Order: sequence, then C-alpha cells, then structure tokens
Amino acid sequence: MWHDVRALNATASSLVALVVLACLGSGVWWLSQLPMFSLRTVTVESMYGIDLRHVNELTVRNGVIGKIRGNFFTANLEQVRATFETVPWVRRATVRREWPNQLVVEVEEHEALGTWGEDGRLLSVKGDIFTANLAEADDDHELPAFDGPPGSEKEVLARFTELRSLFAPVQLVPQALSLSNRYAWTVKLDNGMSVALGREQDRDMLKKRVQRLVSVYPQLVARLQEGRIDTIDMRYQNGLALSSAALSVPEDATKPVKPAKKKPNQPNKTTKQT
Repeated sequence: MWHDVRALNATASSLVALVVLACLGSGVWWLSQLPMFSLRTVTVESMYGIDLRHVNELTVRNGVIGKIRGNFFTANLEQVRATFETVPWVRRATVRREWPNQLVVEVEEHEALGTWGEDGRLLSVKGDIFTANLAEADDDHELPAFDGPPGSEKEVLARFTELRSLFAPVQLVPQALSLSNRYAWTVKLDNGMSVALGREQDRDMLKKRVQRLVSVYPQLVARLQEGRIDTIDMRYQNGLALSSAALSVPEDATKPVKPAKKKPNQPNKTTKQT
C-alpha cells in the first residue's frame, strides 16, 4: 500500500475531506449556539386568520415557552407542537421557524357544541371530546348534553344534527341526546319531554319513528290542553306510549271538607234509592 501512489493520494484526500467536514460541522455548531439564535419570540396566531376566542396568546405563550428546549436551530418542532396541543381549547397546532430567533405557532380552536357525559368534558362541533372551562363554553350558547359509549362521539353528533331537522316542523329542539350501552337512543326536547327512540334495526328506523311522532304530536297536545307530556315511548311498531303530568288542581280542592253538624234531637235519615 505504501508503494501505491494512487492509494496514498486517495487516503490523504479522504483524511483532508474528513478534517474539512469536521471543521465545518464545528463551525456550524459554534454559530448555532450564538446568543443571536436563542429563541426570543414565540408568536401565537389563528390557523384560519380569525380572532381566537378562548386561547389567550399572552397566557399560552408564557405558559409554554418555558417548556421549549433548544434554540432556533435545535428546537424540536414536533415537541413544541405537542406541547401547544395540550393547552385547553387548542384542537390542532402547527409550528414553523422564522429567521433568526422566532417560532410561529398557528392554532385551531375547539368549538364547543355541548357537554359529554357526567365528568365535565365537552364535545366539539367536529365530534372531538376535550377538557376546558365549562363557564367559558356557556358564554357562547346553552350547551346540549350528550352521552354514549366510548368511540360513539361522531355518531351521536350526526344523529343530533339529524334530529334537529326532524323535529323542526313542530318547533321542538333537542336539548340532550344519549346512546345507551345497548345502543338505544333517548332524546330530550326543549319543552321538557323525553322521547325513547330505541335501537336502530336499520338505517331509517330512527327517522321513521320521529316522523311518526311529529305527525301525531299536534293531536297529542290538543288532547292534553292543560297537561304536560313527560315521556313518550316510540319503540312500538304501530303506536306509542306516553306519560303526562297530572292536571292542575284548584286551590280550593286541596282544603279538607268539614262534615255538616247534626241538629240536636234530630235522628239520622236514610234515603234508599230505587
């Protein structure tokens, strides 16, 4: 080998190249550690150019920036993205670098549709379950209540949208919708009435049962002029069952009736009907 000029030249060239690359790498690393590349600004923006309603830019930035490790070159953008997506009301985030010492984070907010279950979680208009301050969600609109087995969120959301349109002809609005563990549907309406719709044997069964109720609902209301319908069971093939609140009782009827006093020395009279 030592007598092979070509091999010696190739080896020397390789060593020189390695030294040059090592020097360049060291130089780049040294430059990347300069104070001018330390992250000085993290800007939080809306992903769609609209105002953020629940995500406070200053609060989020101050709460997250301490968790970011590295500088402009070495910060792990995937970890930064994941950190921002743990913030309440943040559905999705994207992160990019902006020369020379800035990160720009674009966030998409959750839009709450209603509550989910009994543990204070929220259901978004896109069928995502998330945790946030319920008081902030209540400021937007009254929140319907939803519940169902794990993984049924998007199905419950789709059925809720369908039921809103089906009950619209009789001016009733769903306020709660639940899917039991046996996959039976129950909807509560804004007039306080609860409707048991049962399980879906086919795709159109739920729709047919609601349409059958809507067709007879005006007649039910007319017959119960002073009563309120509490529950309706639509699980019958050709009919329904309902329970209604008792009619109002006049105040005088609740007073005890005193027996009439007998006149002295007057015998009791017995009347016989024929």
